[in-house]
Amino acid sequence: MKRTELIGLAEDWFSNQHWKPFKFQKDTWTAYLQKKNGLLNAPTGSGKTFALWVPIVLDYIRKNPEYQTKQKNGLKAIWITPLRALSVEIEQATSRFAEEMGTKFTVGIRTGDTSQAERAAQKRAMPDLLITTPESLHLLLSSKDYKKTFKNLQAIVVDEWHELLGTKRGVQIELGISRLKTISKDLRIWGISATIGNLQQAREVLLGPTSQALENSVMIKANLKKKIEVRSIIPETMEKFPWRGHLGLHLIDAVVPIINASKTTLLFTNTRSQCEIWFQRLMNKYPEFAGEVAMHHGSINKETRLWVEQAIRNESLKAVICTSSLDLGVDFAPVETIIQIGGPKGVARFLQRAGRSGHQPGKVSLIYFLPTHAIELIEASALQKAVEKKAVEDRVPYLMSFDVLVQYLTTLAVSDGFYPKDIYPEIASTFCFQGITEEEWRWVLNFITKGSQSLQAYDEYKKVEIEEDGKFKVNNRGVAMRHRLQIGTIVSDASLSVKYMKGGYIGTIEEFFISKLKPGDVFTFAGRNLELVRVKSMQVLVRKSSRKTSRVPSWGGGRMTFSAQMSELLREEMYLAAKSDHDKNASAELNALQPIFERQKKESIIPSNNEFLIETFKTREGYHAIFYPFEGRFVHEALGSLLAYRISLLSPISFSLAFNDYGFELLSDQEIDMQQVIDNDLFSPQYLMDDLYKSLNATEMARRKFRDIAVIAGLVFTGYPNKMIQNKHLQSNSQLLFSVFRDYEEDNLLYQQAFRETFEHQLEEGRLRISLERIGRQTIVWKQCVKPTPFSFPIITDRLREKLSSEKLEDRIKKMLKQLEIL
Repeated sequence: MKRTELIGLAEDWFSNQHWKPFKFQKDTWTAYLQKKNGLLNAPTGSGKTFALWVPIVLDYIRKNPEYQTKQKNGLKAIWITPLRALSVEIEQATSRFAEEMGTKFTVGIRTGDTSQAERAAQKRAMPDLLITTPESLHLLLSSKDYKKTFKNLQAIVVDEWHELLGTKRGVQIELGISRLKTISKDLRIWGISATIGNLQQAREVLLGPTSQALENSVMIKANLKKKIEVRSIIPETMEKFPWRGHLGLHLIDAVVPIINASKTTLLFTNTRSQCEIWFQRLMNKYPEFAGEVAMHHGSINKETRLWVEQAIRNESLKAVICTSSLDLGVDFAPVETIIQIGGPKGVARFLQRAGRSGHQPGKVSLIYFLPTHAIELIEASALQKAVEKKAVEDRVPYLMSFDVLVQYLTTLAVSDGFYPKDIYPEIASTFCFQGITEEEWRWVLNFITKGSQSLQAYDEYKKVEIEEDGKFKVNNRGVAMRHRLQIGTIVSDASLSVKYMKGGYIGTIEEFFISKLKPGDVFTFAGRNLELVRVKSMQVLVRKSSRKTSRVPSWGGGRMTFSAQMSELLREEMYLAAKSDHDKNASAELNALQPIFERQKKESIIPSNNEFLIETFKTREGYHAIFYPFEGRFVHEALGSLLAYRISLLSPISFSLAFNDYGFELLSDQEIDMQQVIDNDLFSPQYLMDDLYKSLNATEMARRKFRDIAVIAGLVFTGYPNKMIQNKHLQSNSQLLFSVFRDYEEDNLLYQQAFRETFEHQLEEGRLRISLERIGRQTIVWKQCVKPTPFSFPIITDRLREKLSSEKLEDRIKKMLKQLEIL
């Protein structure tokens, strides 16, 4: 059957559904049938699944003219999805098309939720299409005779590639594809991506930077003008001194009419705790919504989540309050409206969420922006421009993730074993490991067979044996079983118990915060100033401190930070607001903020694009210095610590550090000589790495990062399904290994990786350097203020929240506001 006839079959099917295929769908069908690989870029809800599943079925029909009566058994296509929740949607769409085209195609799902009975059935007879996750694909690669399973594989489709790129799960995909390309000579590789900036690089990472697959590939973009309408919920009265902390709950009454006016509304929050609070407040204030409003986030059990998803589809729910658990691909046609509570921190996330509404071709996506404090309206204005410009973030791929490579090689050794000379070219063909040297390759092989130089005395690290013919193989059944249980790269954050030295439990705190402290540092927790004595296993041992200055914990919920793209857009809006001859055509959001801007100009300035603002003032808490890079909280945390360290070299002075996405504060009981700070060029990017090491206790941060690396590489075992090893044992085991490598084997690639990831991913060292270079080109404007300004107020109140209960905080802020309004 000719290609035009095949495409005609698909067009007839579309016509029977009263649909018409888009140009991007037909282009994809043609490219696939021409045996090309590629990346499809199309907005959410535009029919991406049919763009790639249709040609897979058509290709089978072409090769098997008797497809209606005879069936060739065996796995023909793999569809990889980052979320288990998406697999049901894909199964329904693909099964329907295959069945109505008259094929005998079977579709199966294999994820962490798949029952043992179903897995056993799949082992006996694989479905034609397998919908799976990166982890489950690697589990299949760990099976005996896996080559037979994949030998007739025709296609691999990676859905939501933008979500996997820039993660270690993406590295898993790269390695898995490198193996499948060798096993199946007729394999076509396709990625599907919605919102992403670096599309060309995304294709290169998926197909391999120097591969034939990349040479024989296409980029297909859907030229669909998806209309996204952004509306801001602007408070009737604008507070002149905005503060965070009420989670946007003061606007709850403005949300109810929006819910009532739509079939179904999704309210997106940024954290699980915020999701829970909003649900409780809405139900308490509007009990008539009982049975019509539900909640959805990752910590809720699977059955409830599936029930909520189905209830959205059949329109039995009026609203769902959710987190990023509903960000991706689940098709909810009845959803009319999205409400984003608080800044989404990134353009791509905002567009992804907007796409949940009007999730059908040609429909308008309507999203409301609800600010949790007034200045977030600047973000709303910036996001509107981002939607117009289609400006979205890049996803930065991982490089040299040796922990994932160690896991992958052990996976191959568990199944049929491997010969290094055969596997090395495959590894080197991936984007992640394109720069791997012979020396590094030998180190990795040595590591999986001998446990590296410093662990050679311990048999438990000698997992892989070298057989007489040179094959690397795992022959120990216990090692193989433990490895299969631990395949994957998602490692959860650990919480540490905070206890007094003399006994007495205070609470739990997340390790990413504690990792930045060193013994003697003081931090505020549960309303008390505590001095860190030491971290032992999973316990933070402390004593009370009378010191006035302290570090304030940043919590997991607040850990989302502005993307570089979002920071740039925000600065542009801020510079627009700085113009004295304010643009009359400015957005409604900027116009609504005029009272705040006027007050800010009265006390200080709004910095323009060639100015960097520093504000200083004194309160009863001490001397405040506020800096405004508008670069996101991760960069501000690192920059604040760096500046505090450099100032302490000029004069002995200690600080409390507080920060948000707009700026950071150094608070001290002594006045900072700010002219000295400016004159000594303390914002210089010179000696950045050295100073960061000293200011942030980088070794302790890397030690914490190493826990994840040790788990992924299989150095520590997380336990059996019903008997998981406690976090404190994982941490102590990995800390012991980290210390061994630090003292005896500093060239250990996993040890070095912990430091590299700390700087590249946790501290965003590249962005920090760029922001320092930008500050170097700007004129520093130091404003000595009499009192806090509108811009500084959210940062100050953020710090207070960690010391006071919500009621006391609200009372305290009311008093502060009263004083500021009088002055």
